[in-house]
Amino acid sequence: MNQKLTIREWMPLIGMTVAAFIFNTSEFMPIGLLTDIADDFRITEAKAGMLISAYSWAVMLLSLPLMLLASRISFRKLLLGTIALFGIGQILSAVATGYAMLMAARIIVACAHAVFWSIASPAAVKIVPEKFRSFAMSMVVTGTSIAMIFGLPLGRIVGLYVGWRMTFFCVAVVAFLVLIYMAFVFPKVEGGTSFKMKELPVILKNPVMLGIILMSFLVAGAYYTGYSYIEPFLKQVAMFKDNLVTITLMLFGAAGILGSFLFSCVYDKHRYHFIRASITLIAVVMLCLKPASKFTWTMILICMLWGMAVTAFNVTFQSETIKAVPEEASAVAMSMFSGIYNLGIGCGTWIGGLVCTHASMGYIGFAGGIMAVIAILYCSFILIPQMKRK
Repeated sequence: MNQKLTIREWMPLIGMTVAAFIFNTSEFMPIGLLTDIADDFRITEAKAGMLISAYSWAVMLLSLPLMLLASRISFRKLLLGTIALFGIGQILSAVATGYAMLMAARIIVACAHAVFWSIASPAAVKIVPEKFRSFAMSMVVTGTSIAMIFGLPLGRIVGLYVGWRMTFFCVAVVAFLVLIYMAFVFPKVEGGTSFKMKELPVILKNPVMLGIILMSFLVAGAYYTGYSYIEPFLKQVAMFKDNLVTITLMLFGAAGILGSFLFSCVYDKHRYHFIRASITLIAVVMLCLKPASKFTWTMILICMLWGMAVTAFNVTFQSETIKAVPEEASAVAMSMFSGIYNLGIGCGTWIGGLVCTHASMGYIGFAGGIMAVIAILYCSFILIPQMKRK
């Protein structure tokens, strides 16, 4: 199927994939550098984890307002602008002189993130023929998986040897290279028509869209209750050495590519089964997180299944979001999905921090697993029947 895409369609699609890679590398970096940042600023790991929570909450609050303001701007201009802002934020992160400055720099990056993930999927499907839309979306999400394979671990390696600041600086350099590349290859693709606040009830009265929003919150919350603290969990609970932590995180992301590949092959033919399977697998692996930590091979296997499942969920529900609303509202709908998903990230990270502080880091998987089980029940008995009726 991908052999039939022209070079003009491939080039911007590859650029979108690389952009997704750097945006998610940046989002995930504090997870792999949590201990180093905490040590440098002499703060607790739970407080350092607030860099992840605050970032996510900023994306949640800004996604919809920014997209409403930018809904008439072409995808090309928006894309180039967000990548430029992203690069500036990374430089400020690298030179941060204190925790507050680093937090402010992360909020700037969050503004770029809010817009990028609102337009990434709608833009990707517009630069390819209709029959390649699932493939285009899986390519963008593959960038996320590659970020988990190489971005987060590479950032961790750079941080270990030359300091966490250099990690942010390296991402800034890559961002500006991507900006130059996309300025040459990304076509003039129009955004949606102007979308006004008074038209929001049309989306909010859509039961399928509301269900997707709730699912994004529940699953993101469940996932990040554990994943935000995966680095200290692997070191303190599973007793992994630094090198094995890095390898495990790489395998986590590599399995995400498999989840993206399965989506492109299976989703169109077995839509509802694929939805159920991805959420169920997330719940199972999270509940098994602590028991699996007793053995190296089971811990690595659980992390790989986890990466595959969450990537499959993300690309599936981005696709469902675009299907649930009219085409002209797709970017705004994606901003809502991204915003609520990031609310889930923030809440999940906060819950995980509470578990680490007041109970034990070993129980973060159980806390997230409970949320994932609620998501399975809601999806199976309410959301999927609504999708079938629609």
